[in-house]
Amino acid sequence: MPMEWINYQQAVRLYHAGQVAYTCGTLLYRLRGGVNARSGLRSEVEVNSIIATYGTNRALHHAYTPPLNNPALFKRDAHLCLYCGNPFHHHELSRDHVTPISQGGNDEWANVVTACKRCNNHKAGRTPEQAHMQLLAVPFVPTHAEYIYLQGRRVLADQMEFLQAHFPRSSPLRTRLKQ
Repeated sequence: MPMEWINYQQAVRLYHAGQVAYTCGTLLYRLRGGVNARSGLRSEVEVNSIIATYGTNRALHHAYTPPLNNPALFKRDAHLCLYCGNPFHHHELSRDHVTPISQGGNDEWANVVTACKRCNNHKAGRTPEQAHMQLLAVPFVPTHAEYIYLQGRRVLADQMEFLQAHFPRSSPLRTRLKQ
């Protein structure tokens, strides 16, 4: 199960601590250290794009909900305003509550969508129906694997293949990434 993105220094620590169960994917780094005084051998660590560690993460249970943040939300919605359908840069987007908090809505994945600032201001503290605005897609709660993808910036092909294998078959992200 994909757990999180780590940098190569964190990966080297896992290798050194003997926590790596196996690796797959491509070789990303070959790090060379100093020479061992006793053996005369130079230390070397190869870091792959995907590493599996020993142990389990009990925090990932069926009721797990990833933390909500704007960068992941905007990536979930493909940087599109889900009211007007236009693409925007992240600084032109905002988080919109489908059912406004003032009307009892919650700040959670299933109640938020990406909106451009113009549409969000027009909708104001109303529901889409009250504002006569059509929502172009239904908001969804990403699984942990989908959330890991949403957190990644430059996902390598082998990492993407590994993540997609853990996406639900009905995932809107799976459909979008195949296009």
